[in-house]
Amino acid sequence: MTTPFIDEQVRQLPLSPGVYLMKDERGQIIYVGKAVVLRARVRSYFRGTGKLDEKTRLLVDEVRDLEYFVTASEQEALILELNLIKRHRPHYNIMLKDDKSYPYLRITPGEWPRLEVTRRYIEGEGRYFGPFTDSRSVHAVVELIRRIFPFRSCTKNLKTVKRPCLEYDMGRCPAPCTGKVVAEDYQKSIDQIVLFLEGRQEKVVRQLNNQMTAAADKMDYERAASLRDRIRDIEEVIAAQRVATRVKGELDAVSFAQNGDESYVMVFFIRGGKLIGREHFLLKGTKDQPASEVVSSFLGQFYSGAAHLPPLILLENLPGDQKVLEDWLSSRRGTRVKLTVPQRGPRMELMQTVAENARKGLEQYKLKRLLTGADDARAALEELAVVLKLDRPPERIEGYDISNIQGQLAVGSMVVFNDGKPDSRHYRRFRIKTVPGADDFAMMKEVIGRRFTRATEETDGKWGTLPDLILIDGGKGQLSAAVEALKERNTDDVPIIGLAKEREEIFLPGQSKPITLEERSPARRLLQRVRDEAHRFALGYHTNMRQKTAVGSTLDTIPGIGPARRKTLIKQFGSVAGVRAASFEELSKIKGITGQLARLIKESL
Repeated sequence: MTTPFIDEQVRQLPLSPGVYLMKDERGQIIYVGKAVVLRARVRSYFRGTGKLDEKTRLLVDEVRDLEYFVTASEQEALILELNLIKRHRPHYNIMLKDDKSYPYLRITPGEWPRLEVTRRYIEGEGRYFGPFTDSRSVHAVVELIRRIFPFRSCTKNLKTVKRPCLEYDMGRCPAPCTGKVVAEDYQKSIDQIVLFLEGRQEKVVRQLNNQMTAAADKMDYERAASLRDRIRDIEEVIAAQRVATRVKGELDAVSFAQNGDESYVMVFFIRGGKLIGREHFLLKGTKDQPASEVVSSFLGQFYSGAAHLPPLILLENLPGDQKVLEDWLSSRRGTRVKLTVPQRGPRMELMQTVAENARKGLEQYKLKRLLTGADDARAALEELAVVLKLDRPPERIEGYDISNIQGQLAVGSMVVFNDGKPDSRHYRRFRIKTVPGADDFAMMKEVIGRRFTRATEETDGKWGTLPDLILIDGGKGQLSAAVEALKERNTDDVPIIGLAKEREEIFLPGQSKPITLEERSPARRLLQRVRDEAHRFALGYHTNMRQKTAVGSTLDTIPGIGPARRKTLIKQFGSVAGVRAASFEELSKIKGITGQLARLIKESL
């Protein structure tokens, strides 16, 4: 049921393409959509509501305000819609689950490039491959490539290195740091890594065969044998990638299987008639949504962050905005990209394989959730939403704690739970900078302030994802300090609670009486897990700081050892234990360590 205010806003909407934002009574964005004609599209939500699906009816019931952006074209509206969805992550939009944290492979720029795993995609800063969903498989690919094409993995300043490290002795690095390989040959190896990752291994094999022949002609049999082994390893990879498909060329094949409010999406990557990889993704918020809408949402969100775009994408269902998506994808690739549903032949057989993999993948995912207790986590989140009167279950919970000894070496921790499970990739640590003495309240205020200052400064970065719930380890005092920090940064609309350890009482801002949950309550157990994890993480950081201080203090007690010599000794021997184990002769060889000082070090330690 609409309000006069909403009716008037709809009447004022322009008859042009653009993006509309729907907000709830708290002013939070709960849905972002695009439209060819803004007024007509938004009006459709509020007319004939009896024909709307359940999810859309719930959305309409919550709408209290509208905002819009006019764009010059449908393609501009699509791009803006994708950016706003990524930034605000509205509750009613179909979302690519945890899309900010998928790993990529990156060839770094510069004279001596490296192949590394990264979770940050920055246009123009190197060559990217991905995204991938399984970080373990990505690291396995890196290890395979290092065995076939050795490359440097360190980030050292190569001009300062005096001798090759153990990686060179193991045959995993060609040691450009000491001139063991010239830049031209090293770059050739990097170029072959790129071809390998693109699925063009046959071209790499041809290049290596030519190099092997040339090495044999020069009677450099050791290099020829090494190249022969590389060729054998690559041919094993090629054999494994040749699946039972007669599809030619370069394409991606996408299919999904739906389970309630989630959809399991499977993508096969075909390059040169070979399956070079497959990845699965989870979409949230797909309940009651037509297949065309699910496909459209996935294509937009996935390919906005994909490092490579093929000229052809096979689908089971075409998106409703096919032309707009094709134009946008083509502009990103630089040449035409076509979306199509195959009707016959090898491509249709491939799609059947992808669809079957999606169905099997969904079954495995549901079984895994059952065995790992994911349903218990969901029950805990739903209970929290009821108990704390939240609009929806808190998918992202951030827990905070402080650790110090009478104000010394004070540190703070931030842990993140996604869907009721710890996500250590998003954990953060803070060294307290502004609070003298033992003032836990002020320390908590500093930590929360620094975290949410970063959130307002980096809306699209790793700090930009805001929590659905903040958990403070402590009672009214710590909670009040955190709330004050949020208000100072205009982020006090984020739900926040304190959990006091003595009676496991939950404190809410503005409420004098705490909430106490039953001991067997799933919500209580989840909050305890978040609180305990924040405490563990903070204590670990604090212990590490104490150990480092203790290391410095041990050496500082030796006359003649100042900060510079202490740093030199630790750098050379790795630790105080290493210095203690060093011989008199080894100590005497260190620059600045005389024979007399070496004897004093041995006696003192």
